[in-house]
Amino acid sequence: FPLPESYGKFISEVKPQHLSSAVLHRSKRMVLDSIGVGLIGSTTDVFELALQHCQQMYAPDDISSVYGRRGTRLSPTLAAFVNGVATHSMDFDDTWHPATHPSGAVLPAVLALSDMMSANSKPCGLDFLLAFNIGIEIQGRLMRFSSEAHNIPKRFHPPSVVGTMGSAAACARLLSLDHSQCSHALAIAASLSGAPMANAATQSKPLHIGNASRFGLEAALLASRGLEASPLVLDAVAGVAGFNAFYEDYVPQPLESPNDNGHMFLLEEQDMGFKRFPAHLGMHWVADAAASVHKLLVGFGPGTFSPATVQEILLRVPKSKYIDRPFPDSEHEARHSFQFNACSALLDGEVTVQSFSPAAMRRPDLLALLSRVHVEYPQDNPANFNSMYGEIQVTLVGGDILKGRCDTFYGHWRNPLTNESLRKKFRNNAGVVLLPEKVERLIDVVEELDRLGDCRTLLSQLY
Repeated sequence: FPLPESYGKFISEVKPQHLSSAVLHRSKRMVLDSIGVGLIGSTTDVFELALQHCQQMYAPDDISSVYGRRGTRLSPTLAAFVNGVATHSMDFDDTWHPATHPSGAVLPAVLALSDMMSANSKPCGLDFLLAFNIGIEIQGRLMRFSSEAHNIPKRFHPPSVVGTMGSAAACARLLSLDHSQCSHALAIAASLSGAPMANAATQSKPLHIGNASRFGLEAALLASRGLEASPLVLDAVAGVAGFNAFYEDYVPQPLESPNDNGHMFLLEEQDMGFKRFPAHLGMHWVADAAASVHKLLVGFGPGTFSPATVQEILLRVPKSKYIDRPFPDSEHEARHSFQFNACSALLDGEVTVQSFSPAAMRRPDLLALLSRVHVEYPQDNPANFNSMYGEIQVTLVGGDILKGRCDTFYGHWRNPLTNESLRKKFRNNAGVVLLPEKVERLIDVVEELDRLGDCRTLLSQLY
């Protein structure tokens, strides 16, 4: 088979029983975390701008629900868009390796599509989870066909590339498309993919996730109507750019259809990374290293320490231009600044949602620390989420030197959040928008999702 056809057969033929208990457990954690991140994201300026745009520029279409907004419904594709924007609006959503944000591109689309389906044809919870996992799997497979994709990106923002494909795959499955239509959905999605990295650390970066979710759904709906696309878009055809337009060293492999022995999902082999605070994943290494030095600094005297006692701060981080920002001007730049996150953790002992508020960013003590930061890029510290580290060395005015290092932060796939920590994050996020009883109900519903006969129970809890 050409590659899209092998993918189409996989999407249409994989069955709920191929989901192991480990994959079900991990994917339900992803669904819960992504909903919580989307709910708190519905309070941001960028979400409000996206929602107002959709409400004012398109005719009302009262079908699919919007995170955190009771009484507000949009067309399915626009709901997928704004909920995708919400999910990435604070850079708080899950991250995998090779580097992408998989859930935000898929979950809003399958939620919006489930809303769109008639009352007697809505998917059961297990079918919903299967579609979600197909969307995650397709992203992971495509990224593993490129060595370039393993590193922190320089050209295209990965969720805008593989996320669109994952959303298309998940929606094609939920629509019960045949294998040929599933192949076309992927090929159509490839024409709706891609966003440059220059828009990272701006209000436009969340649009990448929103568009991935929306355009993947769009591609599946177009394929369901019979629209066709190239059967070779995922193959590496010499002289004709297909999916290798995004990854120059792309070497694709077919995806085997499951047999009696089942299918080993990538999520079984590698867990997901969940963020403890809303910033680019690379920030979590320097923040944890700096927090360990904060404990030492506080130990030098009672209470908090004074930045006046700090002579120099040295960071040893991977070389990655777009997250090396000495003096960030906006919350979005701050979420992508090694310097800002290290100094925030050094000052406060942690980084939180509040660390990126205008008041926190303007603190004289924080600005004083930022002015003393120098950065080194050791050869043994690659720009790769699986093997990078963060190191900080603080030289005090009296000559003392304090050091901190983090090789694997808490929340990384090698050191996953416990269920208790994940639920605490969810409660903090969802609780900004929902009443406490609804927050607890959502936790219960997601935990029971694979046993629910109808996903309406989940859909009714999101606002």
